[in-house]
Amino acid sequence: MNTEPLTPELFLKAQTLTEALPWIKSAWGSIVVVKYGGAAMTDPALCKQVASDIVLMKLAGVHPVVVHGGGPEITHFQELLGYPVSFIDGHRVTTPEVMDIVKMVLVGKVNKEIVNAINMHGTYAVGISGEDGGLVKGKPISEELGRAGEVISIDTTVVKQLIDDDFIPVIATSGIGIDGASLNINADLVAGKLAEALHADKCIFLTDVNGIYGDVKNPDSFIHVMTPDVAEAFALENDAAAGGMLPKIKACVEAVRGGVRRTFILNGTIAHSVILEMYTTAGIGTMISYEVDD
Repeated sequence: MNTEPLTPELFLKAQTLTEALPWIKSAWGSIVVVKYGGAAMTDPALCKQVASDIVLMKLAGVHPVVVHGGGPEITHFQELLGYPVSFIDGHRVTTPEVMDIVKMVLVGKVNKEIVNAINMHGTYAVGISGEDGGLVKGKPISEELGRAGEVISIDTTVVKQLIDDDFIPVIATSGIGIDGASLNINADLVAGKLAEALHADKCIFLTDVNGIYGDVKNPDSFIHVMTPDVAEAFALENDAAAGGMLPKIKACVEAVRGGVRRTFILNGTIAHSVILEMYTTAGIGTMISYEVDD
């Protein structure tokens, strides 16, 4: 029988597993929504790490639900196919032709790549879009933005069925409008609304930065915890919340007010950031929650 030498590193592994036990027990049976985006989605090595982290969560008794966008990929294919790329207040101008590209990229490419990465570890993931089973219903934001939409309702039936059948739902965030046509809906906002509708314990947003800074130019201004009221005021008053951080903060605030216990904005480029958040006291990222003193 082959045995591994009893090195200090091996004992450290055992200690780490033992220290994770209380966190595993407290999270067992809970639903955790992971909004997957940023460099963690485009870097193949990081993609594999995130996929393995999600599988580990599943095997440790958590019900992970993955929500993803795919902005850089959509932009790439728009340019490749000769369609202009433009944004208004952070929202992609989505003509009917661009909407076709959005669905092609999100549902036909990115979604399947994430599903395949997870399923390298077994038959765990099933890919769907917000249009399947009427999961995400929305309405256009404005006439000038075309088919860019906002959420008006979430029907969790198909997601709950997948969870009950022991699968990991992987959701591309195209939605369906009241006119029956597809909508391009921000993945951060879908993740927050879905976490609320599922009564999730946590909603984790993976991005390319460590979390929220009071001043993006000052690394000492990092904010570890915020209440929803403080986060909302910060988003309205602070330039550091501009761009892609704004919808994440908004989604966190609305999710916590809707009953999600804790929300987190984490740096997905840090190896195994999801596991560090779930099963250690590392305290990485920014937490938005009413439980700021826990």
